[in-house]
Amino acid sequence: MQYIEVEQKFRLLSEPDDFKAALTARGATSGAPTRQVDSYYNAPHRDFLAAPSISEWLRVRVEDDQASLNFKRWHPLDEKIKTHCDEFETVVADAEAVRRTLAALDFTPLTEVDKVREEWHLDDIAVAFDTVAGLGTFVEFEFKGEADTIEQATDRIQKFIDGLDIKLGDRIHAGYPHMALGIDPR
Repeated sequence: MQYIEVEQKFRLLSEPDDFKAALTARGATSGAPTRQVDSYYNAPHRDFLAAPSISEWLRVRVEDDQASLNFKRWHPLDEKIKTHCDEFETVVADAEAVRRTLAALDFTPLTEVDKVREEWHLDDIAVAFDTVAGLGTFVEFEFKGEADTIEQATDRIQKFIDGLDIKLGDRIHAGYPHMALGIDPR
């Protein structure tokens, strides 16, 4: 499902170490924690915040010694609750040059999200533990495999979650930039 992201996000109610132990027991592998600083921008030709339901984000991410440019368009466009997004991301050699290019083209900064992410992998699911400055601790489940439909990918995530013995809060239908800006998409 290249260029399509299907994920679910929750506030983490269980102890992260207990959850990580359960993932380890199931054979999951983990990566080292990384710090991600995401700068979000608004476009001069189309105000991302003007729509009744925000469906687009443009982001420059600096993660350790790497940087990337990312655009997401969430679907369904006119619905408040989104099911998936088109995601286009590429590595960039110089994040500051990208920021200056965006400024020269009249893109305006919206917000910054600073988080530490630890990502685990099991089967076709990535489990990301995110500690977001000023917002708290969350867990995201992202489908990383092959599926014929969005529904199949969503079902695989749900089955994965159902097979875990963890306590999750309510599902969050907002991205970190929504939260940082105080926007509730519902």
